[in-house]
Parts: sequence; C-alpha cells; structure tokens
Amino acid sequence: MEIRSDKNQLVLNMSIGYRLKYNSFFLTLILLFTGSILLCNSQTITEKVTRQNNFIFQSNSELNNTMQYLLYLPDGYNQESSEYWPLIFFLHGAGERGDDLELVKKHGPPKLVEEKDYPFIIVSPQCPFGHRWDVEVLKQLLDEVTDEYNVDRNRIYLTGLSMGGFGTWELAFAFPECFAAIAPICGGGDPSKANMIKHIPVWVFHGSKDPVVSVTKSEEMVKALREIGGNVKFTIYPEATHDSWTETYNNSNLYEWFLNQKLR
Repeated sequence: MEIRSDKNQLVLNMSIGYRLKYNSFFLTLILLFTGSILLCNSQTITEKVTRQNNFIFQSNSELNNTMQYLLYLPDGYNQESSEYWPLIFFLHGAGERGDDLELVKKHGPPKLVEEKDYPFIIVSPQCPFGHRWDVEVLKQLLDEVTDEYNVDRNRIYLTGLSMGGFGTWELAFAFPECFAAIAPICGGGDPSKANMIKHIPVWVFHGSKDPVVSVTKSEEMVKALREIGGNVKFTIYPEATHDSWTETYNNSNLYEWFLNQKLR
C-alpha cells in the first residue's frame, strides 16, 4: 500500500506539474497575444491622431507650392463605408506658422484630439513663416480632402484663433456656400462683407481685455450681421486677454452647436 501510494503520489505530482507548465505556457500566450493587440491599437490610434500630410496646391505666388496639414479621422471612420462624417477646418494663429506640424497641436482641436475622441474629421493646415492665410489655397485643400475622404459636405465647420480668426472670416466671405457654420475666435473681418455670410450660423468669441486683437474687431462684425438679420451668437469673456480659445475649445457646447448646423 505504501509503494502504491508513493507511485500514485508521483503520478499525481507529475500530472500537477504538467498542468502547471501547460497553464503557464497558455497564460504566456494569452499575455503575448493581448499585448500585441494593445500595441497594434496604440499604433493605430497614434497614426490616426498624428497623421501628417503634404498638399500640393496651384498658385502663381513665389511660395513653395506645398502646405503641410494634420488630418484626424474619428474613431469608427472607415474609408470603405458609406458613412459620411462632419468636418472641422481649423486655422491656427500666427505663433504656429512654420514647417513643424507639432506647433499646430499647441492649441485647439489638434491638441484636444490627442486626449479625447471627437465625432469629426479634423483638418488643420499650417501656414508658412512670414505669411498669412491664403483663402484660395485653403479652398484647394478643403476640396482635396472632401474628395478623398468620407466628408459630409452639408456639415463642414470652420473655426480659427487670432490670425486664424481673421482667416475664418475671410475664408467664409470668399466661399460662403461651403460652410454650415463658423466660429471665429479673437479675430476680425470686414463688416461691409457681412451680407455674404448672412445665411451662415456664426458664433463669435473674444476676450474683453484682449491687448493683441481688440474686442471691437469682433463687435463690429457681430453688429454688422445683426443689422442685416444674420444668425450670430457672441460670447465675450469678461476677464480673458488674448487667450479666449482655450475656454472656447474646451466647451462641449461648441461641438454640439456645430453638429446642429447643416447646409440643407
């Protein structure tokens, strides 16, 4: 009985050892497989958020006819799908000009998509050093993106800050048929052109104590639109200086307002 018991115990120990090794091996495979999936997902997200593109445009200027831009595709976007997505066209300020696209991520939507998913395709071009926004070039870029990606052409939204706020007004004046809504921040435009965008929902933002671009620039545009019955909202931050964009772009109401606007 003792010998049989030892033998049975040996068999039992061998069985337990085998199962432990098998389970350990199986667990290792699971961990490796899970890690691979997480790594792939991480790489996919990084590629999606930080995708950098070059756009070749037609121009008679002496500029290099290439513009860099960031492209953000939302979670769930599928090029092969029949689903179409709203688009935000974002114009940065003067401090983000150059040839380093990381600068464009300093403020606004290109910064925020690094932390949170948004239900928009977001296009963020970069203006070259020493230049301001060229509306003809921007329109060429917008056309290329809407042709190449699944963009809902009835829900294209335009926004920008400071120099990009001025660019927002100018681009809307030049191509008022393109945009379902615009949101210029601490910029300004030509009040005599207000009638061109009377039909476009506009939400204007500015800091009351802005020492760089006076709040009167926005006030003039809002007044001109209201006098002709334009669809305009105006938010003034009483204590804000030039940075009136951080609070604006952190406000979920802006994105909800965008999504409620359509061309037709």
